[in-house]
Amino acid sequence: MLKKDKTALVFIDIQGKLAQIVYDTEILFLNLQRMAKGAQVLDIPIIWMQQNPAGLGETIPELREALPNHKPINKMSFSCCGDAQFNTRLAALNCTDVLLAGIESHVCVYLTAADLQEQGYQTHVIADAVSSRTAANKQIGIDKIRECGGKVTCVETTLLELLNRADGPEFKQILRLIK
Repeated sequence: MLKKDKTALVFIDIQGKLAQIVYDTEILFLNLQRMAKGAQVLDIPIIWMQQNPAGLGETIPELREALPNHKPINKMSFSCCGDAQFNTRLAALNCTDVLLAGIESHVCVYLTAADLQEQGYQTHVIADAVSSRTAANKQIGIDKIRECGGKVTCVETTLLELLNRADGPEFKQILRLIK
């Protein structure tokens, strides 16, 4: 089970024109915003990654605006784990579980999950907060993550699992996000 003090959230490559043409873009953008805002309510550390922004463009405004106190880490490797700055930041968080959201699920999200699993982290792909250019490739990515030992979840389950209680101010804020 996810615990707030042992979990980090990684946003992967939600950028430029590619983000505009992935499968189910509207739902993806809404769920990415929900995760960003929910993680901040719950004080979950966030790592925000961008793949070659000179080539792919910047992170979509919808997510940038939801992360006003965060800065992206730029990478050239498909897996986030191929970037030294990412590895240093993640290690400093002392977490055991890593939530993954972003694009494309069959490339960068999957490869990151596989590398994290090999490093001993438990990965959780947020299925309604990842996508690829096609529905088939999205599903292939999710399947491959499951095959390498990762878990599959969704935005609502993730936020409520981390919250673990149906009372207090955090619950009310999370409830407003998921309704």
